[in-house]
Amino acid sequence: MSVLTESKLRMELKKKDIREFKINKKDIVTPSARAFLSEKNIKLIIMDEVVKEGDEPQNTTKENNEDRSIIPKYERVEGGFFQSKPEFMTHLYGNKLVYKDHPTIVLRGKLDSFQAKLLETQILAHKNKKIALVKDLDGVLATVRGILRAEVLGEELKEFNLLNMKEDEIRDISHHPEKYFNKEHVFPNYEMGEIALCLNSLRTGIREVEIYALKAFKDRDGEVKRKDIMMCLNRLSSCFYVMMLKLNAGQY
Repeated sequence: MSVLTESKLRMELKKKDIREFKINKKDIVTPSARAFLSEKNIKLIIMDEVVKEGDEPQNTTKENNEDRSIIPKYERVEGGFFQSKPEFMTHLYGNKLVYKDHPTIVLRGKLDSFQAKLLETQILAHKNKKIALVKDLDGVLATVRGILRAEVLGEELKEFNLLNMKEDEIRDISHHPEKYFNKEHVFPNYEMGEIALCLNSLRTGIREVEIYALKAFKDRDGEVKRKDIMMCLNRLSSCFYVMMLKLNAGQY
């Protein structure tokens, strides 16, 4: 099996004037090569080997059309095709494959790891009978899962609600705690206790996720896609800080 690309085709057909181009049944034709043949009005012929018992292999031909072409199962985003998925690659979207260190795949892994840490904090809150905190963490977990779903499916992130507040409320509280708790900003220290420091770890953890998201969504020209997800991740870090303030104020 070989892959017929547009560049290979141009080299092979250089200084040739033909109306038909033959390939083997197992060969793969890239979309750009197919478009080039169509542009030049060259008919693609697929050679199908038929072997009968006691006979030598002989070639029969099938005229190609879009429905009868050999269609590879997977497409490599950087170029190339596969009939089976290599272990070192994974799905980006649909049948499009990328290496597992692709920025978007790394982001998905970081979101997955973050959910694990969030659940560990939820267990700790439950053991300490912080039921209101467990409920708030449930809402945050749903938001994080919504981010992952929206990215994978290419959907617009739905309007989110954290701690029963709008995103601008979360931001204002995190910037002006004295207005809402009659206390200044808190700075993490061991005396705050295990739950508070776990919330602080979630705050720093989601900031790291935000950096990986920027790497995944920023193109070569500096344009950032998925601003909806970027904004939600930014508000999540503020959300965890507000939860620390609530815990410090005795509201959990």
